[in-house]
This record gives sequence, structure tokens and C-alpha cells, in this order.
Amino acid sequence: MRGIFAPTAAVIGFSCLLTFIFILYQPTVGPGLSQRLGWQAWDAVTTIDYFDKGSSTTQPGDAEAQPTPGNDGEVEGTDWWETTSSQPWDTTDDIESYPLDVWAPLLPQDTGISEIDISRCMMPTAFAGNLCDPQSTPEDDAIKGKWVRVERDLNKQSGLWTLNIYYRRTRRLDIPLITDLRLLPAGEMPDPLTDSWVKVDHSIRDGVMHAESMFLWYLPGKTMNEMTVEEKANLITEVDVLFGEDRPWYGFEKVEPPVTQEKEGKVDSVWVTYRRGVKSVPRAPPLHFSHNGTFKILQVADLHYSVSRGVCRDTNRDPCVNSDNLTNTLLGHALDEEKPDLVVFSGDQLNGQGTSWDPKSVLAKFAVAVTDRKIPWAAIFGNHDEENGDVKQDQIRMMKALPYSLVQRGPKDIHGVGNYVLNVKSADASKTSLLTLYFLDSGAYSTNWYSDWFGSFVPTEYDWIHEDQINWFLEESAKIQLIERPFTPDTGKDFSSIWKRQSDQITPTTRKLAKPNAMMFFHIPLQESYGIADRDTRTGQLLDIGLHGLEGPGSAKKSDGMFDKGLQQALENGHVTGGGIPEVKVVANGHCHITEDCKRVNDVWLCFGGGGSYSGYGQVGFDRRFRVYEVSGYGETIRTYKRTEKDDILDDYVLAGPRAPPFNPRT
Repeated sequence: MRGIFAPTAAVIGFSCLLTFIFILYQPTVGPGLSQRLGWQAWDAVTTIDYFDKGSSTTQPGDAEAQPTPGNDGEVEGTDWWETTSSQPWDTTDDIESYPLDVWAPLLPQDTGISEIDISRCMMPTAFAGNLCDPQSTPEDDAIKGKWVRVERDLNKQSGLWTLNIYYRRTRRLDIPLITDLRLLPAGEMPDPLTDSWVKVDHSIRDGVMHAESMFLWYLPGKTMNEMTVEEKANLITEVDVLFGEDRPWYGFEKVEPPVTQEKEGKVDSVWVTYRRGVKSVPRAPPLHFSHNGTFKILQVADLHYSVSRGVCRDTNRDPCVNSDNLTNTLLGHALDEEKPDLVVFSGDQLNGQGTSWDPKSVLAKFAVAVTDRKIPWAAIFGNHDEENGDVKQDQIRMMKALPYSLVQRGPKDIHGVGNYVLNVKSADASKTSLLTLYFLDSGAYSTNWYSDWFGSFVPTEYDWIHEDQINWFLEESAKIQLIERPFTPDTGKDFSSIWKRQSDQITPTTRKLAKPNAMMFFHIPLQESYGIADRDTRTGQLLDIGLHGLEGPGSAKKSDGMFDKGLQQALENGHVTGGGIPEVKVVANGHCHITEDCKRVNDVWLCFGGGGSYSGYGQVGFDRRFRVYEVSGYGETIRTYKRTEKDDILDDYVLAGPRAPPFNPRT
């Protein structure tokens, strides 16, 4: 027993000692460290001053003079949405204040960087704390700033240990600040070589087997005191890491060459990226109808993008490689043909399933076809979006930091992330809300799981819209003001043009006081989407337009009654009982890639977007497609159709309005 006990006790005791030293023991010099005391630590950065609050196309520093408002606050000869911010930044959620030693690449930090280093760590940084940080002294911290770790492991896919970039940030006026970065193989030097270039000691490929060493060089330039305004705007203010071969985050540039070369199907490329100055993110203008009363929405369903370039699925397209890029090209063509006023991504922007393991790199590319065309866009989450990496709250922050985004976090005290409302207003001076757009998070998977052979837990059921979300929807619906319908624009103001009624609109014989029409977007369909359709009282035909039955039902097995307790109770006349028809005329879903019909059930149209991506599953012979909603008559008429990859227009149908099948008012 003594022979066994003594060595066992020694091993256990030594293990406990190592655990204490490397994990539990966190040396501190006093409360000042945890409180971040120091003159630089208390300098804060906030987002609110750096985001455009005017026209979506105006950039800071533009030479164009700003128009002068008249006495009524409007600008003569300019439409109201060109002089009004889309919506204020959410002060309760998005204005953040960080000291200089916290890595927050989405914030418009304009402070220069004084030093860069690379450090390896034999354990995950979550356990190591600051044990693997580069060495420093209190004097260096005070002068150059504390070390900031870029929270992106360069060796995430192929290295033997964790490898991170670190930098220091300082607001001192007498410290040279970095103006350039280079990546060079061992033995090479920057050209032209000056004494100012500094080589980082560790190879940026440290720990990668059979990889040639490559070193990061940086160029400290002038001090802040010595710089001109143009030189200050050209400072390197942020460093990040991109995984994959697509474009970096908005405002960032790649440092050539890649740290890790792409090996298709095995390893994704790794890039160091950086930002010069602060790139103001253009904001979307407020949603509005055109002067002739039209508004067009293009729904993009189930992109299923990955960190890699993507793999084509279920298509006879030949050749079909780099499916994410092909889908972006297809989407760009559809946008050019349709010219929508709003694009809605209806969930599963990320493929999940182990392929979108760095959501930030995927989110950097998923909306580029839309943002490059300066089109406002909104998004909701699908069941795959949170399977790998960042949680929904973090993804919302990322999407809000992209150009022309209208995404909102929504209330924090109900199920889901991204429950919000957008209003589309009239183009006249009254700014009357003529269309309400509800966005809900239908969740991902319920708590019913089973354990597979490897001990992993696998979901067996989809989530659903919960009761607190239904109550939230009813509360938001109750806030909608009743308007006189059909709406007639205010002609009291001179807009330098004559207001025109649409050529296909019939002069109404009756008017009513009611809420404007509404549409709702969420990912996972309701059970009622697979129910019995209404019949057209004019023809006796079932109101089910398009293809269905090519795949099984995609709805959740459980329900809190969104259809009966929510959609059927929110009526356009403002009453939850009595006569009236539903306020929400159309529910738009994704999730089911080869189901793309529109079915009316109890006066509510339940429509699928159909798969629009080569990266998501489909069926050979079933063309990729996008659904279009064209709202006309100042919000009175809702028409839909689908545009396929071959530019075929399918199932053009009027869902609501003078030429639509009549509704059956509640009794």
C-alpha cells in the first residue's frame, strides 16, 4: 500500500499545485488593476458620433454642402427621408464605453496603435487569463498602453498551440504610432527598408507543422503631435483576423499574403486584417413608399453560408463550385432586375452544421450583394444561425454594424433575439405609416434532445413562437394608429411634381378607418401552413398557389397558438372581438427550401420563400428562387411572385387589395 500511496499522492499534489499556479492563482497589485485605474484607462469610446445620421450616401468629410432647412424643418426641394435619420442608435443596448485595453473591433475606435506582438499559449486563453500576455512593465503600460489581445486564434484550425496577435493603444501625443503592416517570409525585409520598421519576434505561423516561417513587420510613424489631419485619418486603428477567402469586415483591409493558405475541403485560409482611421458606416434611410405609392420587398431565404466558399448541393448546374460566391452573383442579378426597396433575410444566413464556426467571417460576406447596392435590409434568425460560434446577441451587434442595416435587438424579456417592428411611411409630408412589418425569432430547437452514439446531444424538435412573443405582438399591434383607407397623399406641399395615382388603381367607392396592412416574417412555419386552404368565393378554387409536398412538414410539433391567439386576434379595425379582418395579411417563412407555395388560411396568407442558395439543400430540377412582394396603392394592394435563377416569373398573384380574393370578415 505504501508503494502505491506515495507516488499517487505525489502526482495528485503536483497536479493541484500546477492547477493553482496556472489557473486559480491570478496575481494582482491591488484594487487599481481590476478597476482599470490610470489616465488612459478612463478614456472611453462611443459609437454614436461616428454613424451617419443623415443621407445614407453621405460620408464624413464629403465636400457637398448640407441643405438648409426651411421654417418647418423640411428642406425645400428635398424629400423628407433624405434629411431624416432612419432611427436613433439604441442607447440602452448599443452605446458602449470601453477602456483602451479591451478589444472591440466593431467600435469606431480612432486611437492609434503603438506596438504589436505575437504570443503563443499552451492552453486556451479562456483558462490562461493574462498568463500568456507579452511581458510589460507599469512604465510601458502608462506610456504605450496595456496589451490588448485580438481574440482570434491564428492556429484555430491547424496549430499545436494557441497563437494570438497583441497590440498596445495609446493617446499620448509623444509616442510614434503605426502606419503600415507587412507580412514577409523569414529572411525578407520591407522594401524600402528604413530604421523605423520593427519585426515581431514570433513567427505568425508558430506551431503550424511543415509551414515556412512568416513574420509580421510594422512601421511606427510620426507622433500624434507631428501628424497632419490626413495622416491622423490614415493611422492603423484596429487589427482583426479573417477566416476564409471572402472580403473582410466593412472598413477593413487584408494584409497580403494569407497567414494560412486555403486547402479546399481541409483548411480555410487565415488573414490578418486592419482598419485605417474610422470608416463611417452608412445608415439606411427611413423606409418609405415611392411618390406613386409603391414599395417592393425581396425575400432571401436560407443562404446557408459557411466560412469556406461553400459546397454546391442538389443542383444540375455544371460547373458549380464556390457555392456561396455563385449565390451572391445570383442574388446580385435578382437585385438588379427587381430593384427592391427592402431586402429581408428570413433566417439560416449561416449554414451551421460545423461549417460556420466563425460567424463574424460569414456575416462579413452574407449581405454584400445588398450593401454594395445601398439597399436597406432586415434579418431574422433561423434554426442553424446559432449552431456554431457567437450567440444571437453578438450576431445582432455585428449585423447592426454593417451598412444599411435595419436589424434590431428587440426586447430582452421575451423569447428570442430580434423581435422588432419596422414601419413603411408615405412619401408626403404627413409621413403616415402605410405598411407594418413584424419580425419575430421563431427559435431553433426545443429542449427535446437525445444522445447519439458519441455522447453528443442531438435536437429532435424545432422551436416555436412562445406565448410572451404572442403577447408582445398584440401589444405592438395595439399601438398601430388607425388611418383612413385607401390612403390619399397630402398634396398641400409642393414637391416639384404632381402626385399620380397608379394606372391600375380603381378610384375607391368606399373608405374605412383601419390599421394599415401588415406583413410578418419568421423562419420556422406554423402548423397552419400545412392546414386546409380557404376557397375563393368567386371561383370555388382552393387558395394555395405554388409548389408544396416535395418535402415533409417543417413546422414545430408544439405551439403556443400564434395563429389563433395572435394573428386571428389582431384585427385591422383595432378590436380583438367583433367584425373585421386580420391586420397581418401575409406571413413569410423560410426553412423549407423546396416548398414555395402561398396558402390562405382563415384570411391569412402563409407563404414560403423557397430556397435561393446553391449552398443549401434543394432538388435537382428545382431552380433556386427569390420571392418578391410588391405593395402598391399606398399600401392597399399586396402582390407576390417568384423570380428563378433562369429569370422565370412564377405564380404572380394578388394577395390583398381590389383584385384579390375577398376576405371573410370575423363575426
